[in-house]
Amino acid sequence: MAVRKLVLAAALSLAVLAGTAVANDGIGSVSAGGILFGKTDAVAMKKEVLSVSTDLIKVEYEFLNESAKDVEETIFFPLPEYAAGYHGSPTYYGQPQQFTVDVDGKRKDYKTTFVAKLDSNDVTARLRQLGLSDAQIAYFPSHTPFDRKVAPLTAAQSKIMIKEGLLAQLYDEEWVPAWTVKVIYLWQQKFPIGKVVRVRHQYAPFVAAGPGASYLGDGNAFEKKYCGDKAFYKTWNRLAAKQGESGFVNAVWVSYILTTGNTWKNGIEDFTLNLIKGKSDELVSLCFPGTFTKINPTTLQVKLRNFHPKQDLDVYFGNVEGTVSHDGVAPQIRP
Repeated sequence: MAVRKLVLAAALSLAVLAGTAVANDGIGSVSAGGILFGKTDAVAMKKEVLSVSTDLIKVEYEFLNESAKDVEETIFFPLPEYAAGYHGSPTYYGQPQQFTVDVDGKRKDYKTTFVAKLDSNDVTARLRQLGLSDAQIAYFPSHTPFDRKVAPLTAAQSKIMIKEGLLAQLYDEEWVPAWTVKVIYLWQQKFPIGKVVRVRHQYAPFVAAGPGASYLGDGNAFEKKYCGDKAFYKTWNRLAAKQGESGFVNAVWVSYILTTGNTWKNGIEDFTLNLIKGKSDELVSLCFPGTFTKINPTTLQVKLRNFHPKQDLDVYFGNVEGTVSHDGVAPQIRP
């Protein structure tokens, strides 16, 4: 019988939503993102206003059903994937804090689905077949990243799961789940003919902060991801010089999955991005089309028409004050 081993270092280096980068010790950010469903030719996203800061992501949409009949779609909001096994803290995983969804000014309830995967294989049905509850799959009885108490596995369940590689050996007789969990919130949304439907959601972003986010390294990786210009580097070097030997500028990285906008008819017809600084002398850098305008001392804004995002959003906020951290909370399991 092949026994799956799980060393601590491996347990802490995790894969998340496709296309996002994660690293240990606060040097990578994890993207949540926008609402989405499969490609539609009926519903157009007429307008999106995306406001991004280190403390809050707020998105306001206007949708219009341009087809000849009423449409009802299933809307999804995927959360970052997390390992069901050992975690030191839920820094990058689970439900973002302050998560809300409103439709036409009223709070929207939602259901939950989730997928448990092992080596890219969906093992959700197998875990349920073995008698695990949804809570046991999402919040394992030991080493869960969330403070949730659930019933322990039976000896018979553990024996079978070890044999099938569903549990990995952490220490001696310490066994933890080898699968990852992706939780997805979803709800049914009606789009009547010719009626604008307004959807708003917000949450506190998962961010990268600390020393790992505050150095530019050799500059090549930073330049590729954040497109700093000469003025940015000049200001950054001046601020870093003030720190003496430490030579870093306190920074936060924020990511957002923007390419889901391409699932709607015509992409995003009227798009506005607001970058909101905590104070006027913060540094901001990102790779993004268009020209930003300073609309007040702490807000940079760009407007685009008929926008088809080709990449997701990564924003560098430098010279920030204090420590920024928004740990995930336990996702709601709502059948």
